[in-house]
Formats: sequence, C-alpha cells, structure tokens
Amino acid sequence: MCSEAKDIAILSNLIELKLSENPDIEVLTFVSITNEGYQEEKRTYKDLWENGQRIARALDDEKMNRGDAFAIVTLNHPEFVDAMVGSSIAGTVFVPIDPRTKGKKLTFMLTHSDCRGAIIGDYALEYLEEVLCDCPLLEWIWVVGSESQLPDFPLRTESISRILSTTVEPMETRVSDPDEPMQMLFTSGTTGDPKAILSPYARFGFVGQLGEVFGLRPNDRPYSGLSLTHANAQLITLGTTLYMGLQGVFSRKFTKSKLWDITRYYGCTTFNLLGGMTTAIYSEAAMKTDADNPVRFILSAGMPANIWSAFEKRFDCEIYEFYGAAEGGVLINPPGTGPVGSIGKPPPSLVAKIVDENDVEIKNGEAGEIVFQNVDGDCPKVLYHKNKKASEEKTAAGWLRMGDIGHRDEKGWYYFHYRKGGGIRHNGDFVNPAFVEKELAEHPMIDDVFVYGVPSSNGVPGEKDVIAAIVAIDEASFDSSEIFRVCKEKLESNFVPSYIQLVSEIPKTASEKPQERFLLEAFSNQKDNIFIAP
Repeated sequence: MCSEAKDIAILSNLIELKLSENPDIEVLTFVSITNEGYQEEKRTYKDLWENGQRIARALDDEKMNRGDAFAIVTLNHPEFVDAMVGSSIAGTVFVPIDPRTKGKKLTFMLTHSDCRGAIIGDYALEYLEEVLCDCPLLEWIWVVGSESQLPDFPLRTESISRILSTTVEPMETRVSDPDEPMQMLFTSGTTGDPKAILSPYARFGFVGQLGEVFGLRPNDRPYSGLSLTHANAQLITLGTTLYMGLQGVFSRKFTKSKLWDITRYYGCTTFNLLGGMTTAIYSEAAMKTDADNPVRFILSAGMPANIWSAFEKRFDCEIYEFYGAAEGGVLINPPGTGPVGSIGKPPPSLVAKIVDENDVEIKNGEAGEIVFQNVDGDCPKVLYHKNKKASEEKTAAGWLRMGDIGHRDEKGWYYFHYRKGGGIRHNGDFVNPAFVEKELAEHPMIDDVFVYGVPSSNGVPGEKDVIAAIVAIDEASFDSSEIFRVCKEKLESNFVPSYIQLVSEIPKTASEKPQERFLLEAFSNQKDNIFIAP
C-alpha cells in the first residue's frame, strides 16, 4: 500500500492512498441518459487503481516511454479517468481533446502535441479517419464503445474494454516529481489555434485540494456535465471529488433540459456552470418545480449580475462565484460574502492587481488588465508546448497576465468586463453583452442566445455593431420585429442589437463557451435569417 511519503499531488499516489483507506466507495458515477432512462457506470478507488494498472501495462506494450504523449478523445466515460490514472503510473502525458473536434483543428492538436496514440470514442472515429494521413506520428488507437468491430485503420487498433479485462500486473508509479507534466491541456482556441499548456501534477493536486475553499462539505455530492477535456470539470469537479472522497456524478455531456432532473435523481448538492451556460439555463421556461431540487450552491464562473439574484431565487440555491484559468490565477466570491456581480478576491496564496497598457497599477474603479502573482512574489509558472514566446508573454515582468479586462472596487472586490481585445464598443459606449442576453433569454420565443460584435458598418475604428445570435424555440414562428421591440423597450439604445442572427445552434467549446469566430464566419456568409434592426 501507499507510503505517507508519497506526494499525493501525483494522481496515482492519491488513488493508491485512497485504496488503502476506502477501496470500495463508489466515488464516481457516469450516467448516459437514453430513452430507457439512466444508464450508469461506476468506479471505486479499487476500480481506478486496477484499471490504471492495466492501462499503464498496455501503454508499456505500445512502447510508450516516459514523457510520450497520447490523446484522450472521448465524452465523459469512466475510461477517461482510468486512462488518467494509468498515464500517471506509466509516466506518460495525456492530451484531452473534445471529441467534436475535427478537420484542421484536430490535425493541429494531435500533431502539435506529438501524440503517438489515442484513446477515442467510436463516435469520433470518422473525424480521426479524415485526418490520419496528416498525423504521421500516430501509431495506435484504443476505441471506447466499439467492441464487436474495430475500424480498419492502418494503425495498431484495440478495444479498451479488452484492455480493462486483462489480469492486473502491478507496476510502481514512475512519476516522483509533482512538477513533471501530467497533461497538455489545450486552451479554448476561440480566436485562433489553441495553445497547449504543459500542466503539471502539482496543478491538478493544488486545485483538487481546494474543495473546502470552494465550499464543499464531506456530505456533498458534486455533479458536472462539463467535459473532462476542460480544466473546470477535470480539475475542480473530478479533482475535489477524488481528494475529498466524495461521490461525484458525471453525465456524458451537458444537457440543460435534464440538468435539474439529474440533480434530483442522484441527490446532487452542487454543480459547476460557465459563462453563457447560466443564460441558457435561465432561458428555459420557468416551472413550478424549479426550486424543488437538492442543490445547495452552484460554483459559477461568469454569472451575469443582472440575473444573479433572480437565478438564486428561482432555483432556491446560492451562487459561489469564482474566476480563474487553466494556467493559474483565481478569485473567489463565496455566497453572502461579496457584492453581486463581483468575481471575487484572491485567496491567501495569491495577490492580484489591475494594470494599464503600460503595466502601471491603476486606481480603484478604473478598468485594466487583471494580473496575478504568488504571495511570496514569485510568478506562477506557465509553459506552453512549443511556444516559448507565448510562455514569456504570459508571465512578463513576473506577473501572470490573464488577458482579461476588469476593475477593483474600494473594498478590494474584482469585477470582470471583457476579454482583452474582445469588448463591444458601440457608438462610443462599451456594451455589456450580459444585459442584452438576460433580456433575450427571458423571452418565450428564445431557446439560447449569445451576443457578440462585428466591425461597425460606419467604419469607425474600434467600433462594433451588436449581433444577437439566437436559437429559436420554433424557427417557423420566430418574429424578429417582436424581439427588436422588446430590446428597445428594455435596453438603452446603444445596447439594442444591430442584427439578429437566427441559427440552429450556437457553436461551443468543450467548456460550453460560445465560439464567436464560427458565428462571425457564418454571419459573413449567411444570406437568410439575418434581421436588421428597423
């Protein structure tokens, strides 16, 4: 069994320790919602340890050396976590990739990270097949889901179910330094090619051990429908669940229509939300049962101030707001502590400030970039794979640069404004998309909405026209004139959308972040279902 001397920031050491303490607790439940109901797969610490050993041995059989990379291209399956543990034992580096990724982006992510193999869901095989000829480093794939017939690819191909049915042959964990890379965690890539963060075990361990800081109690049951390919679900929900020995629930993917049903069925007391997800959930038709749920609090990153209190009241839960990024830096606003709308204050381990374009700290109330430093004066380390320039820019002058614009009030509470370079300046005013999205989300014709900007038709440098991308409940009966009327009635004039872009869905990343660049591309090419403000 595990010695106390082993550093539990290293995932396999954590699982080995928990195996010695409580091997049979069903620590993870994975649920797939079908017409037949809830289909479950579970993992105990014993399951995770033994499956991790099987994965590690199979990686050895594939001649994977310490530091070699392989991709995990799946939805939220238990095999995802099995692979994380196995990689930790073997000393390899895993690369989480959203299984919706395809084409040039998939090619880039696989080749940039030097992946020699991939664990992939059968539903993503067609995307991989299309780019195989452009990924010469790939040597093997293990398929999740296809047991009867494996694809006829020019690679070594195996079913992961067969690997997990083999005899356990114990291996010692090869990782001893928590600063070794655990994974290459890609950034969202909403504005271009994503960067691959060489994320160490220490980062997973640090976040995983913040459970109590994030408001979790020993009897809580967390839930997430966010993708494990994203830092939020993987580090915060999975990490805190494993470290605290809770019983976490993960659905295959996020579904706003089943969100509250899942929490009721499993007795989940908390879950995470990101940005536009809050507006999407709030836009669902109100029901008498909305407040009838076991959720105690929601860990939110980006709750719009204008729906914050209404959201809490409607669903009878509290909002724990926080701000952070996979590279580091965090602000927290626990329930009942800070002002509504604030993204929080730094924890004791960090200091933060607001700086102008010349890197000079500015007065309270003025907008500038949010930056962080460790409390001892050191800068959090950031290393982007094969991108020395971006790594240096991210930590220039000893401060972690978030690339986000915000301000701090007189009491030290921080507020987010917009992503650097991504603000909507319209007729001289900065438009807060959250105000527009809130009004639109409440309209019964609208199922989902995202507000963004395009270069203004008036040609003024830096100015943008406001676009509301809308998914209608019923496209055939959608009335754009009614939407414009409501906007003019409830919003100040510069906030009224210049255009309504009716779309079948809003493209989103694995973390449910709307992908503005795809909407921009569609807007420039779209001929139908674009409505101009009267």
